[in-house]
Amino acid sequence: MSLTVVIIVIAVVVVLIACAVAARLATVRRRRLQERFGPEYERTVDEQDSRRAGEQELRERQERHDALDIKPLPAAARERYSQDWARVQEQFVDRPDDAVHDADRLVTTLMSERGYPTEGYEQQLKDLSVEHGETLQHYRAAHDINERSGRHQATTEELRGAMVHYRALFEELLHNGDRPGRSTA
Repeated sequence: MSLTVVIIVIAVVVVLIACAVAARLATVRRRRLQERFGPEYERTVDEQDSRRAGEQELRERQERHDALDIKPLPAAARERYSQDWARVQEQFVDRPDDAVHDADRLVTTLMSERGYPTEGYEQQLKDLSVEHGETLQHYRAAHDINERSGRHQATTEELRGAMVHYRALFEELLHNGDRPGRSTA
């Protein structure tokens, strides 16, 4: 075998190894994004022109999130928010529309106190998606019902559902990202 053939074979093997390593790294990165963002991964990828663009969007969200000063709530603040939530729930019987609007405001206030920017709903979704991708569909559903409620287009049953949806994100934010009863060890 000539030296040229040996060099070509070695070059092909090196290229194949490099391709295999690159594919493996891409798979690992994809899996990490899927684990980190949960259902938000597929939602974001579906909304973009390509998987690559969707994954880039998610990486940008993660970078923005990492630059935020997200902080846990002290016990006294958690207790205060729990009491506020109880009051919002109590008003649901007599004023369901108002209760849903107040639940939205309370969740937004809690987000702000934790360190999340609250400059707009779409940005809130992006910022929350990094740590709360599993409960984000609840926030979307609650927000949609809250908007329809503002136009008097939501039924009482839908408003009740909105309270349940808001509660899911509220609890996760209240407990610093950990669902109550879930072990952090």
